[in-house]
Amino acid sequence: MSNTIGGLFLIGLVLLTANSQEQQAVEKPVRPKPANSFEEIDRYLQAQVDTAKASPVAGIALAIVEGQRLVHAQAFGVSSLATKQTLQAEHNFHIASISKTFAAAAILQLMEQGKLDIEQKLVTYLPYFKLADKRYRDITLKQILNHTSGMPDVEDYQWEQAVSDEGAAERWTRSLTKKKLRAAPGKEFYYSNLAYDVLADVVAKVSGTSFEHYVKENLLAPLQMHTSSFLLSDISPALRTSPHSGIPLSVNRVYPYNRMHAASSTMNSNVVDLSHWIMANLNKGVYQDKQVLSPQSIALMQTPSFTVDVKANRRIGLNWFIVAYQGETLLHHDGADEGYVSTLYLVPSRNIGFVLLFNSDEVNSYAITEHILQQLLARYPKNQH
Repeated sequence: MSNTIGGLFLIGLVLLTANSQEQQAVEKPVRPKPANSFEEIDRYLQAQVDTAKASPVAGIALAIVEGQRLVHAQAFGVSSLATKQTLQAEHNFHIASISKTFAAAAILQLMEQGKLDIEQKLVTYLPYFKLADKRYRDITLKQILNHTSGMPDVEDYQWEQAVSDEGAAERWTRSLTKKKLRAAPGKEFYYSNLAYDVLADVVAKVSGTSFEHYVKENLLAPLQMHTSSFLLSDISPALRTSPHSGIPLSVNRVYPYNRMHAASSTMNSNVVDLSHWIMANLNKGVYQDKQVLSPQSIALMQTPSFTVDVKANRRIGLNWFIVAYQGETLLHHDGADEGYVSTLYLVPSRNIGFVLLFNSDEVNSYAITEHILQQLLARYPKNQH
């Protein structure tokens, strides 16, 4: 399965307008108790697990943020059908394309430091980058960030190879010489995991350290996302979930990890950690009084930079997708890879956001996302903030 889910989820939203020791090993951070219960949402998500024949679900984790507070975090189902371990909110998932929001943030952070300029050509930073199409010389970092580079998508992620060495990013960039553009740079929207993966090499060359280390030290650490990482080896076995596919649902033989696809797809995280990312994005880049990204960078990520679909009024910032929904402007990114689906939404006008993580890829995530969204829009009226 390709994780070109950003576009697919946009379409889906429009169409929907419609073993015990392991458990003890999971550390539970103290979380604030919500002022009001979210029992209806919890019942609904539990029902999705209990009635999995219609839409196979192994486990679902949810976090809801109101302003700078994590008001609800809960999990339903199991971390693995093989072990039947009860899923907890602190369990980690492969979050697929939500990874891109961190890759984009890393690029913008480096721009804040004066180490790069997103308006500059990619070849400025990676002179060995080359495609079988002379127009490749015109591709800018900004065009990669908003998927207008014209570059094609990944055809085979080769998850079974589980590439994990530090040279993977540069090898990926150097492997693209036979690829041709789908469109002239800057002219059309083509969702490209392939292009995003090149950004890991950019971050490494500009920062002087690996992409994964840069993100960990400069984004995840200040965000206090201590159990998240782009390196699978960093994730405690006690915190891992298993990917599930098929009907009937079963545990996948292969876990989706290949360091060549780090920037587009391979971050592992949980809903508690991701709630910190939501808070920073709702608060002009600040998390617990620490400026993780500048307000200007947050604005660049969240301001429309290209129209994806004129008729449906679907746009993209520098990575966040921006959609009109029932009179509201929503920012979101979604993801799907073998055995996992993820979705993260921000509603800036109501100062709320939520993240849903699923460790199965047959789940009807569109319907579940819509239900949670409807509940939260009803709960948090516009004029409350």
